[in-house]
Order: sequence, then C-alpha cells, then structure tokens
Amino acid sequence: MTVTRHRLAPHSERLSYLEAGRHSGGPVVVLLHGLASDSGTWRTVLPLLGRHAHVLAPDLLGSGDSAKPAGADYSVGAHAARLRDLLRELELGPVSVVGHSFGGGVAMSFGYQFPERIDRLGLISSGGLGAELSLALRAASVPGALRAAHVAAALSPRWLGQLARHAVTGLGLAPGADVDAVARALRGIAEPAAREAFLRTLRGVVGWSGQRLSAVDRFGLLGALPVLLITGRRDSCIPYQHTLRAHAQLPGSRLEVLDAGHFPHHEHPGEVARILAEFLAAEGSGELATVHPLEAAPRAS
Repeated sequence: MTVTRHRLAPHSERLSYLEAGRHSGGPVVVLLHGLASDSGTWRTVLPLLGRHAHVLAPDLLGSGDSAKPAGADYSVGAHAARLRDLLRELELGPVSVVGHSFGGGVAMSFGYQFPERIDRLGLISSGGLGAELSLALRAASVPGALRAAHVAAALSPRWLGQLARHAVTGLGLAPGADVDAVARALRGIAEPAAREAFLRTLRGVVGWSGQRLSAVDRFGLLGALPVLLITGRRDSCIPYQHTLRAHAQLPGSRLEVLDAGHFPHHEHPGEVARILAEFLAAEGSGELATVHPLEAAPRAS
C-alpha cells in the first residue's frame, strides 16, 4: 500500500498530510497525532488501514512539514477548525476522526464544533479525559525547561542516552516505545520555530498542576456518535484509568485495553489497524461495546 505526502495552503498557511487508500472504496478517516509529534507517528498504521479505508494523517500546524507561524493560534479549537478547512479544501464530506493524546483533544473538539462533519470518533491514549499527567509533560510547560532538556540531550554522548533508556525501561518506569518517542520529540523541536509552536500548544492545555482542559463535561454533545477508546495499560504519560472512566460515561462506546504504553500504534500497529478497520465497518453504535484485549491485557468495561 502506497503512502503519499501532499501539501496545500487553505489560508496561506502550509498544511502537509500523508494519504493512503484513496482508491480503497472504504470510508474516510483522519488520524491526528499528539504533542511534539507529526504524521510520521502513523507511518506503520497507514498502509495497513489503507487497505480498508481512505486515510489522511495531517501534520497539525506547528508540527512536521506544516507551517510554524510565530503568531498563530495553536489552541485545540483552532486546530479543529483547520481540520474542517482542510476537509473543505479536499471537498470531503463527513469523516471519522481518530486522535492520539493531544490529537484526541482536537478530535473531540472537532466533534463538538462541527457535528455535521463527523461520522465516528476514535480516541487513543487521549488527553482531555482527566487532570493527571506525567511529571515530564508538566515540567515541560515550565519556562526554560524544554530548552534545557534539548541542550542536555544534544550534548550528551550517545552511549549515555542508551544507558538512560535501558535504565528507565529496565526499572519499568516507561516502555521502550515511549522513551523512543520522547527522543524523537526532542529532535523534532530542535528548531526554534518548532519549539515555540510546541510550547504555545502545550501551555494552552498543560500546566504544572496537570491538564488545563477537560472534555468530559461535554460528552453529552456527542449524542449517539459511535466512539472507540483505545488505551495502553502501561501508559507512563496519561493514566489509562482516564480512558476507563470515559468508557463508563459513554454508553455504547467500544473500549480496547492493550498491553502497551502511551503509543499503542507504535507497539502494536497491526492490532490497532485491525481495531480501527472493525470500528469503521461496524453499523451504528450498538456493535461497539466489544472489547478485544491483547495478550495479557486486563478485560475492562
């Protein structure tokens, strides 16, 4: 399955996105990445899911190959509005939207703001479902902390970084996929423009005390919208209990608890692609409550 990159500028701001499965004959689904990430986070999932659906994975403004304007609005709502504009530009009707981490918050905001444009909602290790966050994310919102972390990472010899990774994973503090994702994030925000865009986005949703925004009190706005919830029980960034509570408050939602960390789509891309394909093919919300735990993952409801 071929994955292609496209670029356009709906409002003079370059937006870049990856595409797969345009001629699959399946439904259109948009995959939204998390903070300090980009569309590349879906690279392994895209060709698998593209066999069953027309898949778009944009770089949110300020990330990846998209523009990083200094004065832009990087709020959750603004990102959701830009997704609407992208879909207008591509002349696409209602779509399914799946968001990971911060992208989950954008996906929910899109559903709340533009209910006529969304068919289904998928949340993977989503933010916006509770206040608690990892110390690393809360610390990143402190002025100067991110720059210091990047400088330290750049100056440290490779062997020291590898030793730190083995120590963190060996002690069970975080899965290897999560540690590797943090390292990629630091490399991705090395340039000042990217780092500034990340900080403006981060501080809009995260403070020292945890997440600033919550979508839980707006669940009623989703109505009968089919909802899929995926989480990893070893998530070291956002407690997976947030997703369990959301499932309890969203009647008819489908819950998948995987043996994974904060990036289930990195650790189990085939399983995540299968779950998403089943979710997109299901009829109505009545079929969505089945749970398919992976390996030793606990069954939750």
